[in-house]
Amino acid sequence: MRVRYAETDQMGVVYHANYLIWMEVGRVEYFRAAGIRYRDMEEHDGIRLAVVEANCRYIAPAHYDDEVIIRTSIEEANKRSVRLNYHMREAESDRKLAEGFTRHFFLSHDMRPAKLPEKYWPLFGVS
Repeated sequence: MRVRYAETDQMGVVYHANYLIWMEVGRVEYFRAAGIRYRDMEEHDGIRLAVVEANCRYIAPAHYDDEVIIRTSIEEANKRSVRLNYHMREAESDRKLAEGFTRHFFLSHDMRPAKLPEKYWPLFGVS
């Protein structure tokens, strides 16, 4: 993705909270690349992923118009929760910008803890 001007602060660098938004972009695109739309998980299966923990370590600043690569992977998952890792790098130089993780609980449509439907186990690495 390319850094938009609105994502920068007065110092001309990406405002720190935007990295959490980029993690969400990475998560949604990770699922999409695996052939699953997160929206379909919600609408068809009633499963939501509630963020229960988020962490981001800032390493180097990103600036307006930089192209940023977000690499997303599942670190661990079970039938009740998943932890995803994110690595954000500047595309041209491969400079590491930030890294972090999010932990999610699976919830039902009524926001109660739920088990991940079996059809999603392969995507999440659950056995």
